[in-house]
Amino acid sequence: MLTTTIFPGRYVQGKDARQQLGAELARFGQKGLVICDPFVHDTLMGEFEPYLDGVQVEIVKFTGECCDEEIARLVSLLRGFGGEFVVGLGGGKTIDTAKATAFEAKVPVAVVPTLAASDAPCSALSVIYTQEGEFKRYLLLPQNPNLVLVDTQIIAKAPVRLLVAGMGDALATWFEAESCQQSFAANMTGNLGSVSAYALARLCYDTLLQYGAMAKVANEQNVVTPALERVVEANTLLSGLGFESGGLAASHAIHNGLTVLEPTHGFLHGEKVAFGVLASLFLTDKPVETIATVYTFCESVGLPTTLSQIGLADVTDAELMAVAEAACAEGETIHNEPRPVNAESVFAAMKAADAEGCRRLA
Repeated sequence: MLTTTIFPGRYVQGKDARQQLGAELARFGQKGLVICDPFVHDTLMGEFEPYLDGVQVEIVKFTGECCDEEIARLVSLLRGFGGEFVVGLGGGKTIDTAKATAFEAKVPVAVVPTLAASDAPCSALSVIYTQEGEFKRYLLLPQNPNLVLVDTQIIAKAPVRLLVAGMGDALATWFEAESCQQSFAANMTGNLGSVSAYALARLCYDTLLQYGAMAKVANEQNVVTPALERVVEANTLLSGLGFESGGLAASHAIHNGLTVLEPTHGFLHGEKVAFGVLASLFLTDKPVETIATVYTFCESVGLPTTLSQIGLADVTDAELMAVAEAACAEGETIHNEPRPVNAESVFAAMKAADAEGCRRLA
């Protein structure tokens, strides 16, 4: 039986890690393109520019959507000045765009997340959307980022909602990896996951439950603590390794289905994934104790537990069925679950998850 586990080339995390950025980039060449999140471009570049010594960079503002049109624009810019590497500086969609741009240009990519809101930084995957923000496809890349550099002091100053959303994304890691392990479903490489991958996915879940609330407190105070370091690593490295080498299943497929409804577009990836996790617990008939534990965790850190908390207070059954049908589309990861699923069962699971969230809030 063949298993495959994949990792980023180098992972650097800690307070003031940005001070190593220039030295790390110099390993890839002398000039490159920095694709910068709009907020970071306007407010935080002063935190990074002093540490880009030793390399020449062109800094360009990301337009906000990881779409084919934006990727083509950035590849053209990179080739125009002979750039030798790409840096993605900012949030998940900026990072995914940088990875896709580097892939198209055939150059190394460095990922420098300024928040811990998703597991995008470490993966050999870019999620491509339409220009309007609807999920379009997964772009599977031939290798993981050459460098992931995470400055926890920068993340400690980011809005708390973003760290919490990262916990929502990371929360899916173990449940989806466990489903793939049980069903012998392939991970993102097309092979089975390794024992190491499943263990890291479980460590991700355990870390969230133990340190999530304390990490949120540290973030609220804009300080770096051991709990924050642990959760940043869980959101970024453990979740990235766990989903990619362990596999995806229902939670992310339900997230993708939710994107067909425009009111959800104002909510973060991890917030929608968190609701996908809750629905998946009902879909896969998890023990009552597990369901209670996950709801309690979500409530303790402020993750959504009802449809109204992701913009769907007035959702109709017909709209929810459209979500379920999209989640069950051919090729979607929901079919990695160890039991048969269809749109009707996903619809029922979402209704049940919402009802339980409302009951607990009442």
